[in-house]
Amino acid sequence: MRAVVDTNVVLVANDAHEEVSPECVLACIDRLEALMRHGTVVIDDAYRILGEYQHKTTPMKNKRVGDVFVLWLLKNSANRRHVEAVPLQEQAPDRFAHFPDANLQDDIDPPDRKFLAVAAAHPHQPPVWQATDCKWLDWWPRLAATGVTVDFLCEAEVCRYYTRKFPDRPLPERPRKLRMTR
Repeated sequence: MRAVVDTNVVLVANDAHEEVSPECVLACIDRLEALMRHGTVVIDDAYRILGEYQHKTTPMKNKRVGDVFVLWLLKNSANRRHVEAVPLQEQAPDRFAHFPDANLQDDIDPPDRKFLAVAAAHPHQPPVWQATDCKWLDWWPRLAATGVTVDFLCEAEVCRYYTRKFPDRPLPERPRKLRMTR
């Protein structure tokens, strides 16, 4: 199993996101624990992703699953069996040469772009795990067309947040269960 993990998965696993269901928290916990047991996390070689995780968690103080995951990642950052760091060419702040769809890059929140660029730059294009960011429902079809997939771990929450955030829009089609590994 190989994946790029959006920060909101780590935060939900820490039960640090209001309004998510216990099922969503458990889904994120289960995925992170499985990744730590027998998977590989894909990050960028400049540690932008790891830095964001550290900024939003307390891995040295807490024993919540998201914090444990970040600490595990820090300890294993040089172990290619568990962590693969891909080089990204940053053309401007939060703009990457490896972004999967250049026309979509401006639509995506700047802090989210690095996750997609990492997935696109990796030779196996691992899925990006997403927990609660509903805007990704609009983006996944164009990303999938480039070979970058999004695995929504908390589909019920994502749909609920989308309906609340965009009440005048119909709920987008959701991907069929996408690949978890490659």
